[in-house]
Amino acid sequence: MRSELIEIVKSEAAIRGVALPPTPVAIGSTPFQIDSLVVVSILCIVEPLLGIELPENVVRTGGYRSVDQALAQLLPNIETFWKKRKGGK
Repeated sequence: MRSELIEIVKSEAAIRGVALPPTPVAIGSTPFQIDSLVVVSILCIVEPLLGIELPENVVRTGGYRSVDQALAQLLPNIETFWKKRKGGK
């Protein structure tokens, strides 16, 4: 999911004319507004891999300030939903 977010940020930055650092690690921590609707579209890619449909509420309304912030919030929410859905603890 990180690589998908980074690729979207690269595309968005190109459209906006914003220069990004050259490495994925640096891009992940660079401040860049990521719209919540963009993140929902990424979840559509992740859902078939997980075999479940994720609710929109795993994504924070208003978006995120960086790839790292998005992942720090999303991954625990996805894991919690996964465990509830699949019967894990």
